[in-house]
Amino acid sequence: MSMPIINVGLVGARGHTGAELMRLIGGHPRFSLGFVSSREFAGQRVADHHDGVVGELHYQSSTPDTVATAGMDAYILAMPNDKAGEYVAALDAAGTDPVIVDLSADHRFDAHWYYGLPELTRKSYEGQRRISNPGCYATAMQLVLAPMLDVLDGPAQCFGVSGYSGAGTTPSDRNDPVMLRDNLMPYALAGHIHEREVSHQLGHPVEFMPHVAPHFRGITMTANMPLQRPFSRDEVIARYRERYADEPLVRIVDEAPWVSAIAGRHHVDIGGFTLSADGRRLVAVATEDNLLKGAATQAMQNLNRAFALPELAGIPV
Repeated sequence: MSMPIINVGLVGARGHTGAELMRLIGGHPRFSLGFVSSREFAGQRVADHHDGVVGELHYQSSTPDTVATAGMDAYILAMPNDKAGEYVAALDAAGTDPVIVDLSADHRFDAHWYYGLPELTRKSYEGQRRISNPGCYATAMQLVLAPMLDVLDGPAQCFGVSGYSGAGTTPSDRNDPVMLRDNLMPYALAGHIHEREVSHQLGHPVEFMPHVAPHFRGITMTANMPLQRPFSRDEVIARYRERYADEPLVRIVDEAPWVSAIAGRHHVDIGGFTLSADGRRLVAVATEDNLLKGAATQAMQNLNRAFALPELAGIPV
């Protein structure tokens, strides 16, 4: 007996993450893409813009009322920050109770929303239908810091470098390949939203320095961790391997991982564990694809869990 289809709506489909989500939903055994909104492409056939979509599904307008009356079982809000609220309000006013996964930062500090970084927050999921997807940088930071969180001695410093897809599709210096050529562009070097997000979620101060590089996709996160006592490298690696032993989307490697190897992959690599001579300062490196585990893959993990499906259903690992 076939299982019923779960209809998913994607709000804000024009961006890079929206394209990845359409591919993943298209290959999912239970999810069906039933609604796609885009102000720019409204009325046009989705398949004319995305190879991973077939059929006669057309882009709809992106108004909250259009979304609220689409009748989907779940919605993924893939929009810039400060835009999600009116859509959530419209869905609430419609009297329906769909699952909502918000990819923006709008609900990451809201205790009424489940913060969906499954590898760290899985135990706190109790069937919530409002899910806040973590930020891309924030995912890498939390995963590289979590195994050492109980022995950190003061703030951790994280130096992050992202491909320019992380800056979205709205033209700016940070996604202009000409401006980025032979360049590394620092920005928001204190108080970045992901710095606040990680400090809030881990309950520990984190200092984050983001940069954009000329490559299209992928994040390198180098974390500097002051420690309360001396550690050996074997002891550190044992902590990481134990913490992520049952996590197929977190892989512990020996050497510092390269961002070029993570593009198009759905997991996070963590490695390059290096200790100071006194053993009280640890540096480790995490890499992830910012469009996948940093966004779309994680959204699929969260949707799967919301519908009591295997967490990795539809994720090609």
